[in-house]
Amino acid sequence: MPRKHQHSAGFRAKVALAAVKEVRTIGELASQFGVHPTQIHKWKRRLLDGASELFTRPGEDRSGDEAEVVELYEQIGRLKMELEWLKKKAAQFG
Repeated sequence: MPRKHQHSAGFRAKVALAAVKEVRTIGELASQFGVHPTQIHKWKRRLLDGASELFTRPGEDRSGDEAEVVELYEQIGRLKMELEWLKKKAAQFG
């Protein structure tokens, strides 16, 4: 059964940066760090895909997550208004 090893974020970043630099081959990096080459490719891809988020300004549209948060806050506001309306109507009948 294969071993599962949790590498720290710092270690993954170090390996991914070494892969991005392309000073050594992925095979050499795999031997140096004791990690499978496929894992190095995954970490490198993740680093490159997420690099643009490091340079977004506060308030800029970063991803769909922020839009979802805004939508959820709007829904909370609507539900609060409906709740207050229902409380008033219930008080009239109760």
